[in-house]
Amino acid sequence: MPSNPTGKAVIFSAPSGAGKTTIVRRLLEDATLNLAFSVSATTRSPRGKEVHGHDYYFLSLDAFKARIAAEDLVEWEEVYPGKLYGTLKSELNRLWDKGKTVVFDVDVVGGANLRKKLGDQALAIFIQPPSLDVLRDRLERRGTETQDRVEERLAKAEWEMRQHEKFDRVLVNDVLDEACQTAKGWVRNHTVQTDQP
Repeated sequence: MPSNPTGKAVIFSAPSGAGKTTIVRRLLEDATLNLAFSVSATTRSPRGKEVHGHDYYFLSLDAFKARIAAEDLVEWEEVYPGKLYGTLKSELNRLWDKGKTVVFDVDVVGGANLRKKLGDQALAIFIQPPSLDVLRDRLERRGTETQDRVEERLAKAEWEMRQHEKFDRVLVNDVLDEACQTAKGWVRNHTVQTDQP
């Protein structure tokens, strides 16, 4: 486990198109929350202008497997054959040493795994769309997916939405500004340190 027993973390997970990344970005922009984004490790190649250490820690498959063997990861999973993603213990400790609350923007399986590993140090928030019909509309309006890919994402989303019980809070993202305010309140409540039993 990471070495800072008092460090806090907030985990955001959601089906694709539920608005998770938008909400996370809004929260990271609020300096009063003292948040820092956890950069994941992956075996996939950089895309576009992605930068090692900023967007991801890009590792070869052998290097990633060596990190697994050395127990350097809090959690990891093989999302697609040969494409591994995970959270380095060193990344958590780096951010906690700066006094930050660590924010994760991860898929549903990764979020549930992190929540289990980090225990009470973490608040796990599941973001869901108001309905699958709304989710379909959002995915189609993006214009970045083929219709077959939209259907794949919707099928996966149905399964993911049944995983909400593995999370501490469920946030329905109907009105973005309201969802962001609710999330900020939950984050503040989680990160406030009190001396009360």
